[in-house]
Amino acid sequence: MANLKEVKQRITSVSSTQQITKAMKMVAAAKLRRAQDRVIKMRPYSQKLTSILNDVVSAMGGELDIVYAEQRPVQNVLLVSMTSDKGLCGAFNSNIIKATVNLVEHEYMGKNVTILPLGKKAYEFFTRRNYTTKTDFYEIFSDVKYDDVRKIAEFAMNGFVSKDFDKVVLIYNHFRNVATQDITVEQFLPMGAVSKGAPVERKVSADYILEPSKEYVIQELVPTALKTQFYKAVLDSNASEHGARMTSMDKATENANELLKDLKLMYNRNRQAAITNEILEIVAGANALEGS
Repeated sequence: MANLKEVKQRITSVSSTQQITKAMKMVAAAKLRRAQDRVIKMRPYSQKLTSILNDVVSAMGGELDIVYAEQRPVQNVLLVSMTSDKGLCGAFNSNIIKATVNLVEHEYMGKNVTILPLGKKAYEFFTRRNYTTKTDFYEIFSDVKYDDVRKIAEFAMNGFVSKDFDKVVLIYNHFRNVATQDITVEQFLPMGAVSKGAPVERKVSADYILEPSKEYVIQELVPTALKTQFYKAVLDSNASEHGARMTSMDKATENANELLKDLKLMYNRNRQAAITNEILEIVAGANALEGS
């Protein structure tokens, strides 16, 4: 049984840890509110832009030749793996890394796979192992800005056009709510929804007047839609990170509270036992003196 000094030291240590987890939870909550606002505001814009693009392509009968929709045999694959820069967020990072490794070792086995890590955790994991990586953009989550994300999207898009990559896949956590983040494996390129010659099932919901021409609008709209899609995925991952960290720190605080209850109960029991032993020793000593 631990003595009183050891139990007291453990109580102090757990109390200090609990204060840290509470503070981290509050910081994560503040960051989450900002990140959540950004992704919620971004989603309608992204959805509407995609809807307009699909309507225009539908109006053209799906016959337009879009370079980002080119279907070709897949040999070179770019996997964009989005994690966080820091830990203490539960299984947020490990789930993304496992999903990425699973794609490399199973679905794209035998292919030339390049991993583009976004976030220090993905960067550290894949650069320390025998993976082909592109590490120019891994610090994106230190300050998420559209201009920085646009450069990453353009790198993937230019690589697809130049045939350095035949397929680009995004692996990230989709933000549903504070407690739930869904691991998402999303095909970024080629654009399967607007492939040349593909049958178009949806009906045009609006009659657009396009100037100067439909072809020109498509050429401008498709890259913008792709960059917006990429940006939305980054925002989803960023919001998911703070949600996962907030949930993790909340659980850690609750666990520390339960541990404190057990330690304080143990401390009181040991203290009571020590007092009882002292009383017994005093009584025994007094009886011995009387007997002598």
